[in-house]
Amino acid sequence: MKAFTLFLLMLVVAKLAVGQPQTLSVEQQIRLVETSLMPPLQLADQPPVLFTLEERMRHYHVPAVSIAFVNNGQFEWAKAYGYLSSDSLKKADTQTLFQAASISKPIAALAALRLVEAGKLDLDTDVNTYLKSWKLKRNRFTEQKPVTLRELLSHTAGLTVHGFRGYAAGEPIPSVMQILNGEKPAHSPPVLSDTLAGSRWRYSGGGYVVLQQLLEDVTGMPFSEIMNQYVLQPIGMTNSSYQQPLPDSLQNNASVGHLGNGKKIAGDWHTYPEMAPAGLWTTPTDLAHYMTEVQQSLTGKANHVLSPKMTRTMLTKHVGEHGLGPEIRNTGDSLAFSHGGGNSGFRSYFYSHIKSGQSVAIMTNGDDGMGLIFEMLRSIAKAYGWSDFKPIVKKIINLSQEKLAVLAGEYALPSRKDRVLQIVAKNKSLWVKQVWNGFEYTLYPESTLNFFVKEYGDQFTFETSASGAVTGVTHETTTWVKIK
Repeated sequence: MKAFTLFLLMLVVAKLAVGQPQTLSVEQQIRLVETSLMPPLQLADQPPVLFTLEERMRHYHVPAVSIAFVNNGQFEWAKAYGYLSSDSLKKADTQTLFQAASISKPIAALAALRLVEAGKLDLDTDVNTYLKSWKLKRNRFTEQKPVTLRELLSHTAGLTVHGFRGYAAGEPIPSVMQILNGEKPAHSPPVLSDTLAGSRWRYSGGGYVVLQQLLEDVTGMPFSEIMNQYVLQPIGMTNSSYQQPLPDSLQNNASVGHLGNGKKIAGDWHTYPEMAPAGLWTTPTDLAHYMTEVQQSLTGKANHVLSPKMTRTMLTKHVGEHGLGPEIRNTGDSLAFSHGGGNSGFRSYFYSHIKSGQSVAIMTNGDDGMGLIFEMLRSIAKAYGWSDFKPIVKKIINLSQEKLAVLAGEYALPSRKDRVLQIVAKNKSLWVKQVWNGFEYTLYPESTLNFFVKEYGDQFTFETSASGAVTGVTHETTTWVKIK
């Protein structure tokens, strides 16, 4: 029966691929999404590898997944799967809360931009003009160019501290001031300027803690109340909160974070006093309200927070891949905005196409949830005909054992001699072992020197000298030198 169902689904996918009119009901689309999860790579001339959502939740040790989908600018469907925790009998539902992690940032940015439009802030004024209870320390970088709100929002302020690991149950919770200064009990370093503002993109959760303090200083309100009044309530995110720790009244339907091995986070979840960069608890349905609000604000159909002009400014790519809050993908008719998030035990992602009005938000309560999320995004791309998130297609070629043997040996990082790859030729492929951690995988040839990992899509290229001798192997931007 399962094989027959998948056969019917493949017929549906084939019709979509050749451009036949889409006549599927919403229920059929959901079923297609649930049963067409795909790895990042498919092999040419072979049937596509498809998984069910249930199979991959088990594979990634993710107890709960929640998803919401927007079509033509209107909320279309939402569904939740699994349980609040690995040892719970309570099923997750579409109102179950998850930690949004870094998705907190683009939503926090809305509050700042709303205050800009109200005349209380300016995007290009020194942030120390607005900061009262704490100041960004002056140094040779800020003397050349002061840090501005525009740069905080776009990760171009040159500030330190990439992210935060949160505070486990029983750990003392630092104040925002202690976090900014890197003082105990904070376990992150101080937020400082160490690069000229505006000169380059570098992701900075620390910059968003500065934003958090700035908004509190300007409004005189606690940050969670600012967000509730200026953003969450106006756009209908009524099942969301920036309160940290999560209030008892909201804990009954909150999902529990899990490690990559499926074990629960001690104390169920961590607390994040760094609310602007990491503190939002929400649902995919509420994130759908956010994405719809941005889409409609751009066209002037709904401007509960921002005007069309400010929305365009927010969605304009600055240095790097970010606008003023969200990541900006593609251009023109393909323009989209997105953001991912990862707190201890939680992974989430949203993606929103401007022109088509199609958006999706997916939230999970597992450290390996991002792998599951992107398999689901490939399923969604197939079901709805998206050009984004399609799997890579590669073809395995036959290489002789002699040619493979030339590539075998040991390879080490020049800067870390203990980081050694052992490569052995066998079964028309190359078996690789990372000596430092025991991780093993197989490389398949697509050309004499180019290989790939079938399960992940990773690319490896062998380097040769002018004489043709093998000298090293490169994975992405890292090169190992052949030592034996």
